Amino acid sequence: QMFSNNDEAVINKKLPKELLLRIFSFLDVVTLCRCAQVSRAWNVLALDGSNWQRIDLFDFQRDIEGRVVENISKRCGGFLRKLSLRGCQGVGDNALRTFAQNCRNIEVLNLNGCTKITDATCTSLSKFCSKLRHLDLASCTSITNLSLKALSEGCPLLEQLNISWCDQVTKDGIQALVRGCGGLKALSLKGCTQLEDEALKYIGANCPELVTLNLQTCLQITDDGLITICRGCHKLQSLCASGCCNITDAILNALGQNCPRLRILEVARCSQLTDVGFTTLARNCHELEKMDLEECVQITDSTLIQLSIHCPRLQVLSLSHCELITDDGIRHLGNGACAHDRLEVIELDNCPLITDASLEHLKSCHSLERIELYDCQQITRAGIKRLRTHLPNIKVHAYFAPVTPPPSVGGSRQRFCRCCIIL
Repeated sequence: QMFSNNDEAVINKKLPKELLLRIFSFLDVVTLCRCAQVSRAWNVLALDGSNWQRIDLFDFQRDIEGRVVENISKRCGGFLRKLSLRGCQGVGDNALRTFAQNCRNIEVLNLNGCTKITDATCTSLSKFCSKLRHLDLASCTSITNLSLKALSEGCPLLEQLNISWCDQVTKDGIQALVRGCGGLKALSLKGCTQLEDEALKYIGANCPELVTLNLQTCLQITDDGLITICRGCHKLQSLCASGCCNITDAILNALGQNCPRLRILEVARCSQLTDVGFTTLARNCHELEKMDLEECVQITDSTLIQLSIHCPRLQVLSLSHCELITDDGIRHLGNGACAHDRLEVIELDNCPLITDASLEHLKSCHSLERIELYDCQQITRAGIKRLRTHLPNIKVHAYFAPVTPPPSVGGSRQRFCRCCIIL
């Protein structure tokens, strides 16, 4: 009787509306919609704007069209603070203009993969949503410099911006952006292939609060631009420069000298980096937690020795395709400051000099959760089994390729899918 399907149910009489609203505030979108169908009273409660401050429609992306977003914006109005439309390809500029007009207190907006939107959406956000702090426009490939100019003029509180794969953006757009959004803390420019060092110089000169920067596959970037970032952004904690094949040890030296808080460094496929640069980095950046050094083909055990001595917080380390690494380097790592309580993941795919001895050196890494050993020819099933006796919960991914593997299709770098043998 308490939950009977009518407006006279006991729960509606006994509990004040404020308490019922508080209860409803813990429900997800689907549950709220179901509750709205129970009775007239619950319909009013479930659809009250205060219950719709945070909405994530990713699970319904195929069903979301512009009119749905417009209706939500009318229902939520000024209550809405956070909205994710990630992957909702049916949503375009018109719907988002209505949304911007109705939801002027929006702070976090995810439009990742909303491929219909253009600069018009950013113009609307600039005009109506001055409180916007986090904006994700990744893979919105129609976005140009005009969007960044609009955001600079109307969204001065912007702290996080993702424009990955928006490959029409150039240094002019970055210059306009940082002029009005100097408080940026996280900026993802992954796949913005037109960006040059000049763009990084604008960021380094205007964004002293920057903590996270992603430049993956920005192929034109060189030492000059990144050194400017290091000198201007001393709070930097995370840098991804994977695929920026022109950078050298000068970057590692600049990071070591200027960015002591660095925690994450991803420099996969940066083949000019050497032990000399990583020695400087390790001796100055003691808070490093994650390093992706895949295909840094010049590094040797010397780098691992420095990391084992100076980086006690290291949790994730990728050394795949670092073909000069030997068991001795892994021995130092296994005896290092990070080994016993910190190291969780180590990737050693295609490290031909690694043998079962390396697995013996890792037995004391009690926090180790996963190790990658694809195409490590000298690793045996027996060695893995012995490792498991000490670390029974570890996930070991190994692919035992033939001694002379067939030539890889599409390049020299051979990768194996994760559906290969998992031991």
